[in-house]
Amino acid sequence: MSSSATDLDESLLRSWVGRSEHAADLVTAAPYAGLSATLDYPSDPPQPGTPLPALWHWLYFLPRHRQSELGDDGHARRGGFLPPVPLPRRMWAGGRLVFHSPLRVDEQVARTSTIDDVSIKHGKSGALVFVQVRHEIRRVGGDEVALTEFQDIVYREAPAPGAAPAPGKPAPAESAWQRRIVPDDVLLFRYSALTFNGHRIHYDRRYVTEVEGYPGLVVHGPLMATLLADLVRRHAPTPIASFEFRGLRPVFDLAPFDLHGQPDPDGRSVRLWVRDPQGMLAMEAKAGF
Repeated sequence: MSSSATDLDESLLRSWVGRSEHAADLVTAAPYAGLSATLDYPSDPPQPGTPLPALWHWLYFLPRHRQSELGDDGHARRGGFLPPVPLPRRMWAGGRLVFHSPLRVDEQVARTSTIDDVSIKHGKSGALVFVQVRHEIRRVGGDEVALTEFQDIVYREAPAPGAAPAPGKPAPAESAWQRRIVPDDVLLFRYSALTFNGHRIHYDRRYVTEVEGYPGLVVHGPLMATLLADLVRRHAPTPIASFEFRGLRPVFDLAPFDLHGQPDPDGRSVRLWVRDPQGMLAMEAKAGF
């Protein structure tokens, strides 16, 4: 039986605000080479000192929960650092990042993560719980923040059987930059492996269709954001200094989807979006230089 708004204890969930955790990692070459191959770049190991492209830091500081600590959906069980929200669906809804200075291969890095906010809202589909997490990454031995990231996580109720999906917003069909992506199950599996993401909606077709009721494997939101940042990398010589993104509709592995980029006239930013196979806006983003 799924949880609903009546099960939500707002004071309990908000007691997680201000909690922090710390992690350390080494920016090793192997994950970099793996994502390079996955995005169809040469897979030669990068040299020490090579800067990470925007959003590739998601290859590091990976959660390593024991197998016994995982829930039925492949995620870690609720509680711990994140609040124990009793709603069945959890997704990374968006985020905002500022790249103060590039992280580089072979650097020792440290991350401080803090729960900045927990809020409950009620939409047409039922109760929603939003959790905002702030990450600050520094080089070990230094005080300067190299990267600041705000991560928006949303928890929601499972839809009623037979419920129609929410209407979408049509996406612009034309842009200065375009790239078509074929989201086959190999691409999704490789990205799950690189990010040590056990969430079964991305690779377990029986689970995602029979248990969660989706029509196909769900394309990772962070993968779509990474592909949008990579579209900028393929067209603009200047490294990204800031990036923000918001997921609007799920995208599945059933048909190709399109990446779009439209530089602003002043050349200081690029408007980006994902157009799903139905022509709807699935993700919108903006990169600043």
